[in-house]
Amino acid sequence: MKHHLTILAFALGITAAQAQAPASAPPLQVREIGSMHVGGQVRALDGMPMREMVPSPGAPPIRMDPNGEFMVEGMYAQYVKLAEPRARYPLLLWHGGGLTGVTWETTPDGRPGWQMYFLRQGHDVYVSDAVERGRAGWARFPEIFAGEPVFRTMGEGWGLFRVGPQEGWNADPARRRAFPETLFPVAAWNDFTRQSVPRWPTTDRQIQAAYNEYVRKVCPCVIIVHSQGGNFAFNAALAAPDKVRAIIAIEPSGTPAAATDASPLRNVPHLVVWGDYFAESPFWQRIRGNVERWVGSIREAGGTADIMDLPAEGVRGNSHMLMMDRNSDEVASRIQAWMERQGLMR
Repeated sequence: MKHHLTILAFALGITAAQAQAPASAPPLQVREIGSMHVGGQVRALDGMPMREMVPSPGAPPIRMDPNGEFMVEGMYAQYVKLAEPRARYPLLLWHGGGLTGVTWETTPDGRPGWQMYFLRQGHDVYVSDAVERGRAGWARFPEIFAGEPVFRTMGEGWGLFRVGPQEGWNADPARRRAFPETLFPVAAWNDFTRQSVPRWPTTDRQIQAAYNEYVRKVCPCVIIVHSQGGNFAFNAALAAPDKVRAIIAIEPSGTPAAATDASPLRNVPHLVVWGDYFAESPFWQRIRGNVERWVGSIREAGGTADIMDLPAEGVRGNSHMLMMDRNSDEVASRIQAWMERQGLMR
């Protein structure tokens, strides 16, 4: 069993010691670890100029022909399936903008993330990289992806993710100013920014198509989604309400259009989770208003749509990156309790 646990730890990018924490938890009994690429299409290019390149140091140059067929616009997912899952359905973890599935793995300060937490709660867990992120890969631009990618600076997320006031950002860690009660591990901010990847502002259609195919392939399921991914999860559920058993949206930043009929979701319970410091962010106040209007639409259609306002429940200091905050396990435990109440566990 120790050997199996070590293999799992290696696959999930964590240490064996972290995989065994907490000490009182029994070892994970894992049935299968694997991965898949989902969706996409073949695109052909022609009329592009040839170029020469050296493929590796010391190798002779070769002529590269960029003309031909390319498989593009797919996404990637890794799964860990337990020998005896307690959850009725697999749990899919979807990341936010400029990020990848690493969001759910080890936290920037080295603690086990929500992937491990929910495995320990008895869920089969899938962690994915959306189109043009991480192991999903890019495509040529502007020939296939319109426009060019957007790169996030190290300081942009400081204010956007409500770790501290934007003017509190400084390249010198000793001069950074966070919110006094922040639960984000600010000493690990530089490690967090290593996770940042470029994103395109023009690929929502392709991302949605791949997510829809992903749901058709691996569900019925429960989805936990973060930030930019929220809109993709809501729309994927609208496209296949018989496949999605629940959505837990961690500070979603988008929703379907205001006139969208929410009635297909009357049997898909939703939970929206909010952190702290909204008073300091007009941007997030506006987003929150839009999301809570969508929550109201689901309720008006006869569905369940709950809001977990952590400060209102006495939990202060959470950033936009709740799954990385120092109380991430406490937040996850509240989400797990909600899933229990929805009858999603055996």
